[in-house]
Amino acid sequence: MSRDATICRVTDYLKNGVFQSELAELVTYPSESQNRSDEARRACRQYLERAIKPRLEAMGCHCEIIDNPDPRGGPLLIAERHEGDDLTTVLSYGHGDTVLGQEGMWRDGRDPWTLTPEGDRLYGRGAADNKSQHLINIAALEAVIAERGVLGFNLKIVMEMSEEVGSTGLADVFKRYKDRLSADVLIASDGPRLQPDVPTMFMGSRGVATFDLLVETHEGAHHSGNWGGLLADPAIILAHALASITDRRGQIKVPEWRPGSLTDSVRAALCELPVEGGQGPNVVPDWGEEDLTPAERVFGWNSFAVLAMVSGTPEAPVNAISGWARATCQLRYVVGTNPKDIVPALRRHLAAAGFKDVQVTPHDHGSFAATRLAPDHPWACFVADSIRETSSGALHVLPNLAGSLPNDSFTDILGVPTIWVPHSYRGCSQHAPDEHVLKSVCQDGLRVMAGIFWDLGALSKPPD
Repeated sequence: MSRDATICRVTDYLKNGVFQSELAELVTYPSESQNRSDEARRACRQYLERAIKPRLEAMGCHCEIIDNPDPRGGPLLIAERHEGDDLTTVLSYGHGDTVLGQEGMWRDGRDPWTLTPEGDRLYGRGAADNKSQHLINIAALEAVIAERGVLGFNLKIVMEMSEEVGSTGLADVFKRYKDRLSADVLIASDGPRLQPDVPTMFMGSRGVATFDLLVETHEGAHHSGNWGGLLADPAIILAHALASITDRRGQIKVPEWRPGSLTDSVRAALCELPVEGGQGPNVVPDWGEEDLTPAERVFGWNSFAVLAMVSGTPEAPVNAISGWARATCQLRYVVGTNPKDIVPALRRHLAAAGFKDVQVTPHDHGSFAATRLAPDHPWACFVADSIRETSSGALHVLPNLAGSLPNDSFTDILGVPTIWVPHSYRGCSQHAPDEHVLKSVCQDGLRVMAGIFWDLGALSKPPD
């Protein structure tokens, strides 16, 4: 009975092919939360009922599937394993829903709902986001129980099926079950490592706000020859409105969108973190805030993006001036940005720049607020020490992820410190065709989590 033996268990679990076969089964569920069909909604519920609940019950957890209080969201599962009133309580999380499968768009005719191995890669929708990640954590918990006989701590798990649509209903469930979900710490997994061969730990995430800009100048489309020079062109107006939001290298010009939270301690935590490599795209050195390092731009600052733009009929242009133009835009923001003032600040900025007629409409699906935990927090130090012991000292520590997660529900509603240990990598193509995980990263993730959960069971009290 030892830490090393537990790590050997999870290593063998992957090497003997069991991990791959179990992930293959999870991928077969077309659990698309972005798909509003009855079939997709059934798949989301079946994922919890058939794939997750029996496994957690076999691990000694009491499980309950809860209907989402928001009809737009999928069901949730709460699992609890109580070992002692005087023990540390650990909360974990995962999401079984995926983005759309995008059938027919995967290379070499791959089926998104069939796990396809190719070298070190395992292709399938949800393989990286998030099915392999919570499978790794569950398998590591099972290994600790098999080796020690108990976990040595109390365990609570939340599994949702709406993360890809903004975790619709999650906050309401947390408010309703706040006492039941109380814990000393959240330790969960989502997102990518900075580099495939080095573990990453982050303690929060950037927030996200999505909204449309719409310009409407006249009814219908009118001949560009007969009316060109006489009718305002909404696409040109929109282009200039967008250009007022940032300069030509993407530096934000809305004053309220420029955070004051990039402190010396955050800079110090980010100073040696890599942002390139990991089989992702090449970083553009002269894009973003000029006076910041690349790591500060993506982890410590806000970024504005135009996700889509349309005017007229791009697939079949005609010689006419459209009556409208629309852009869907997004702000990723860090702690220090007032989320309630993001859209009002933009409206004020556009009005001051002469674009009073540009309509700004926030999207009505769920959103995530920015969160951050100090790198020297006792729980962050505990998990970091455990990872370094397993990984021979290698670890990247982020105050917050560049992407967005429902971390604010844990911090702001449940009031727990949050630690995330991702098991994917930045080149995994999540949300795109050819999504995949690397078996090598999965093996390392299994080892890291087995070490963390073993060390948690050896705690006499939470770190302070």
